[in-house]
Amino acid sequence: MRMIIAAAALAASACAFGENPIVHTWFTTDPAPMVSGDRLYVYTGHDDDGADFFWMNEWRVYSTDDMANWTDHGTIIDLGDFTWADDRAWAPQAVERDGKFYFYVPAHSSLTGGMAIGVAVADNPTGPFRDALGKPLFDDGSWDNIDPTVFIDDDGQAYLAWGNPTIHMARLNDDMVSFKEDPVLLDITEEGFGAPMLRDQKVKGKYKDCYTEGPWLTKRNGRYQLLYAAGGIPEHISYSEAASPFGPWKYKGIIMPNQDTGSFTNHCGVVDYKGHSYFFYHTGKLPGGGGFGRSVAVEEFEYGKDGSFPTIMATDKGVEPIGVYSPYGRRNQAETMASSHGVKTEPNAKTGVYVSEVHNGDWTRLRNVDFGSEAKAGKLKVKAASALQGGVIELRADSIGGRLVASVSVPDTGGWEEWGEFVAEAAPISGVHDVYFVFKGMKGPKLFNFDWWELKRD
Repeated sequence: MRMIIAAAALAASACAFGENPIVHTWFTTDPAPMVSGDRLYVYTGHDDDGADFFWMNEWRVYSTDDMANWTDHGTIIDLGDFTWADDRAWAPQAVERDGKFYFYVPAHSSLTGGMAIGVAVADNPTGPFRDALGKPLFDDGSWDNIDPTVFIDDDGQAYLAWGNPTIHMARLNDDMVSFKEDPVLLDITEEGFGAPMLRDQKVKGKYKDCYTEGPWLTKRNGRYQLLYAAGGIPEHISYSEAASPFGPWKYKGIIMPNQDTGSFTNHCGVVDYKGHSYFFYHTGKLPGGGGFGRSVAVEEFEYGKDGSFPTIMATDKGVEPIGVYSPYGRRNQAETMASSHGVKTEPNAKTGVYVSEVHNGDWTRLRNVDFGSEAKAGKLKVKAASALQGGVIELRADSIGGRLVASVSVPDTGGWEEWGEFVAEAAPISGVHDVYFVFKGMKGPKLFNFDWWELKRD
């Protein structure tokens, strides 16, 4: 009976949510998608576990090439890398220019006591990023310097916008770390954003909407579009259009209405990738989540013929894969996954990111794994480390209790980062399957850390 109950609990945990949120190991916030080469990268903030406010100390990035399986690249930069910042690593955005990657962040400034906009730079979309200036890009002591959005126009001119409850707009120089002229404040009017600024609203006035924060600047059909969190608390997502980034703007309506997402804030980013259009946002739907424990989600959508946005509703289902995952001919990182239960990820300067906090009954899952048309036996090799008694890594097809393809024993290796490589026979398998790595061992203690796996055919 205990085994039946345990199996039922595992099945329930696997079906508790669909493909949203896209990251289950950590709380992730304020998604900023960016395409580079053949991959889609999503830069995020990170809500601390158990937080009672927006206590955030680092920025992370995840990437995919199939919209199903996401690789965790870990922390790319944190507050400690900005000597002038001492708190509040809030909503960022990245952009690529001339082979370099520029990352714009808001953080609390120890210089002025307000929020400030900083910029970091890297030679790779996954970093490491470094503070490009050693000082804020913009810091006037105000608290409204949050949520920067960056956009490079067709003619190469780059724009940076940010603010709550204002909207600052500026042109960047080609170096991406300085302004062509001083930033200006956009006119927030009823025609442009559904309502004037809060200070200008009539006490008993009724308005269609109101800009709050989190701007995202983009362009469609020759028209600039500014998406933003709107309506105060709770927030929905709306947008406006203009012939110039400096306006005048015209309010266009709500994109994502208020709904039961478990989060009273929202923050969006949109991107086109491999012929599909995607809308990223965040919810509070992970177990233990909420308004200060948010998680990134994504929906696919189609623009109207005139470039307008449809109404987009939050779903648990998420998006469909746009490719298959081939496990052969490469070292597969354990931190690449579609979903998981129980585990975390951690970085090591030598090893990179790996799966940690593995306990009995935990699992990770990959979607749409293509084993080819011919079933052949083979071998499964894993790299793992344990400071205790270790455990077992099972590779199963289609479900947590599905067909057992391989079972690898991981012994005590002498430390949580004392790595060993372990091999087991793998049964013949063909076709496309979801794959589960199911972790088993003594109930209660941590079992091992898991870095990568290889599958080879005989």
